[in-house]
Amino acid sequence: MTAFQFWAIIRKSSRTPQYPMPTSYPSILFIGPPGVGKGTQGKILGSIPGFFHLATGDMFRGLDKESEIGMEFTRYASQGLLVPDFLTVRLWQQHVERLIADELFCPATDVLLLDGIPRSEPQAEMMNDHIDPFIIVHLVCEDINQMVARMQNRATEQGRPDDADESVIRRRFKVYAEQTAPVLACYDKSIILNIDALGTQIEVLQRILTAIVPGVNAYKEN
Repeated sequence: MTAFQFWAIIRKSSRTPQYPMPTSYPSILFIGPPGVGKGTQGKILGSIPGFFHLATGDMFRGLDKESEIGMEFTRYASQGLLVPDFLTVRLWQQHVERLIADELFCPATDVLLLDGIPRSEPQAEMMNDHIDPFIIVHLVCEDINQMVARMQNRATEQGRPDDADESVIRRRFKVYAEQTAPVLACYDKSIILNIDALGTQIEVLQRILTAIVPGVNAYKEN
């Protein structure tokens, strides 16, 4: 299936009214290699009023696996590849529109915690009109073997077949280094917070909170 055919499926399957995207959503981006804990920490912070966690991985995995879109996502994920950029961004737009329509996400009061987008420099450019990142949480872990083990455990515990094959996992690290890590250069260094992702969940959470609270307070005051 070509990218244009996939795009046609997305358009055909969308039943949500098309609302104009606001100028930009205040956002905190979570960036880091696979298995580093972006989703775990994003979910914890997303439980705090005033924050809304949005993970593109959950968005894709929530697709009907028997639908054409769902099968196409599985084809990319099973190979450790990223879904094409403009398709990811468009599906993300439709997902946000549904969240707003369902009154689950309120752009006027909630800060988006974005996990999984942007995943490439072209995505970062496409998202410029839609998000206003004022903090980037860069989760760092040099122990790839530990992250591989985390992901294999996750595959068993959460039923995620895309995390079960070690060769696919290691390919995702390669894709991350080549396509996602360069995204950091798209943003001002002053908003990038490098956080050590090794340790217990509560230890990593403490590091994140210590780092982001001053920036969140300053943003809300402005």
